[in-house]
Amino acid sequence: MKHRLLGAVAAAALAVGFAAAAEAKTLVYCSEGSPENFNPQINTTGTSFDTAYPIFNKLVEFEPGTTNVKPGLAKSWEVSDDGLTYTFHLQEGVKFHARKDFAPTRDFNADDVLTTFNRMWKADDAYAKVSGGAYDYFNDMGMPDLLSAIEKVDDLTVKFTLTKPNAPFIANLAMDFASIHSAEYMDQMLKAGTPERVDQEPIGTGPFILQAYEKDARILYKANANYFRGKQPIDKLIFAITPDQAVRTAKLIAGECDVAPYPGPADVEKLKADPNLQVQEQEGLNVGYLALNVKKAPFDNVKVRQAFNMAFDKDAIVKAVYQGAGQPAKNPIPPTIWSYNDEVPAFTYDPEQAKALLAEAGVKDLTIDLWYMPVQRPYNPDAKKVAELMQADLAKIGVTAELKTYEWGEYRKRLQAGEHLTGMLGWTGDNGDPDNFMGVLLSCGSAREGGQNIAKWCNEDFTKLIDEAAATADVAKRTELYKQAQVIFHNEAPWVPIAHSVVHMPMSKKVKGYKIHPLGTHIFEGVDIEE
Repeated sequence: MKHRLLGAVAAAALAVGFAAAAEAKTLVYCSEGSPENFNPQINTTGTSFDTAYPIFNKLVEFEPGTTNVKPGLAKSWEVSDDGLTYTFHLQEGVKFHARKDFAPTRDFNADDVLTTFNRMWKADDAYAKVSGGAYDYFNDMGMPDLLSAIEKVDDLTVKFTLTKPNAPFIANLAMDFASIHSAEYMDQMLKAGTPERVDQEPIGTGPFILQAYEKDARILYKANANYFRGKQPIDKLIFAITPDQAVRTAKLIAGECDVAPYPGPADVEKLKADPNLQVQEQEGLNVGYLALNVKKAPFDNVKVRQAFNMAFDKDAIVKAVYQGAGQPAKNPIPPTIWSYNDEVPAFTYDPEQAKALLAEAGVKDLTIDLWYMPVQRPYNPDAKKVAELMQADLAKIGVTAELKTYEWGEYRKRLQAGEHLTGMLGWTGDNGDPDNFMGVLLSCGSAREGGQNIAKWCNEDFTKLIDEAAATADVAKRTELYKQAQVIFHNEAPWVPIAHSVVHMPMSKKVKGYKIHPLGTHIFEGVDIEE
């Protein structure tokens, strides 16, 4: 579909906006890719979440640089003794963004909360099928079955009723998919016959207002003068879309951008030595992995999956690609998250045993496709190089791997549809809870076509354990259940876990107040830049 953001005046607005930006206090972020759209309800990629984050607020939000939940559009909330009812008291006087073609007539209220969630939840909602109607996070987290009712108590009070207790619920509502939209704007666009504009030309309550988007080039935001937490220190925020890692680094060094994510591991020391730059670093809440599609032969055979887990020299991969900023993975969750089971044994690199297991499974002269990501991520800074190393390792056990990739949005879509035999992907946690890894990525519910369980692995015992863990607030009990689930994951081997990484964020020394977010989002609220 041709992108037509901000109507026919997009190009003109862009030109005027960037000229004005030169005179205002401006921060330039060299982002790594273009968004699918600007609505996090229908997105699954960090690239798109980053571009939507400045525009929206949630009922509850994470404190910068942490996984601690703080008030957002809800100033407070209570939970019933049985854990089934959550009552949110909303902020008063919060203003929605205004544009030339939309002027809100009221402040944020409970109607906006109900309208936002009903789009994802109610099949008969007028917006349910708009822009494809795929709400992957909402569905893969089991929200349709978890929600019993969402009710407007009054204009500033909303009550959520659940079908069963759910320990991660509050943290889940701090995730991007729960960003609150304007019901008034949605209604206006529906009546105009252009409901998809809600996803491409969004109206939120956030710290910045989207001004213009030039596909594959730049996104321009301006500070929201009416933001309920106060106007931002910077006047303009520009996303300069720069997919090439080396080009991003060069722009940062040249002063053409102020913040540049996903540096090449080999460049980190050079960036640290630059007197004009600063490099923040943090142990990542992430995992990179190769999913084995269990719905297709020969990966429907556990012996083949175990053979693949023995086929790769992960130490060599981490040394060559992560260059000291990573460690080999063995579990589906990182060691930086609670309930990590360190007693699970790692599969050892053993090509001879791998060949023996393939022989036991009756597999010989195997040719597979090995899909690798077209973008850089902290959990995998160079997927093509990882794929080439894996290709060489597989040749040693008599397996021919044909490398394949697609444009990032298409890549994700095809993986979630299950077109691949093996597919490389990864995950940075969304809320600091183990359920966000094991539930979203490995449950039976998320193994659906279009779901984020791209191994398409459904193990009822595994899913029962993580469901039981989510239903209790007892952290010790939850920890034990998640540890048991990791044992099942290891034995069934639906993935080849590759690595967990250290996250580096280089930026100009002029940038003040930026914090690496453990959940991977790049957040510019409260960030300033010296002129």
